[in-house]
Amino acid sequence: MSGSPGSPGSPGVHSAPALQVQGLHFAYAGEPPLFSALGFTLGAGVHRLSGESGSGKTTLLRLLAGGLPFFGDCRLNGLSPTTDAAAWAQAVCVVDARNDAFDTLTPDALMARVRLIHPPLDEAAWRAHVEGFGLAPHAFKTMHMMSTGMRRKAALAAVLAAGAALTLLDEPLAGLDAPAIAHLVQALNAQPGIVLVVSGVWPAGLALAGQVVLG
Repeated sequence: MSGSPGSPGSPGVHSAPALQVQGLHFAYAGEPPLFSALGFTLGAGVHRLSGESGSGKTTLLRLLAGGLPFFGDCRLNGLSPTTDAAAWAQAVCVVDARNDAFDTLTPDALMARVRLIHPPLDEAAWRAHVEGFGLAPHAFKTMHMMSTGMRRKAALAAVLAAGAALTLLDEPLAGLDAPAIAHLVQALNAQPGIVLVVSGVWPAGLALAGQVVLG
């Protein structure tokens, strides 16, 4: 595995964003380890998470989101998910557009739910992403009324406006049309924090700050 260069950051508004993973070990019950002594450091910018099918890309995103227990050390600007789970949840943003718990929510209701976890969410930025993704004509729809691509656009609009220190995206291009991809590229290039992206296709124009390769 490899990661972009970075240096340890301490909490605070003036710290350079840094995600540090050291000695990470994880195995599903009854299976051999998926990760053993995995380590990398990421600084600000968009980073690609890549690897063969079954290498654990989605699992690693779930670990970083705090959704799975693991052994090892993981720190984001000095925060640890094991010592301050609430602060970690606010610092890391991921929204699974496929989650059926969102089925009854309109895009603005989804935004409001994300803002409960991420109070810095910028509503003006969210509205700009709604426009940029072409969601405005569908604002009255709930998620279960939307196509896969529309659901993903609604999730992305909220995630991109959340202002999280670490943003996790799993195949964000899936189901998006060309104008939406262009808006996503522009938005990601402007994100101030760390973004870790799993994408089988890397879109033209998206700056690559570093890469983590699983294998």
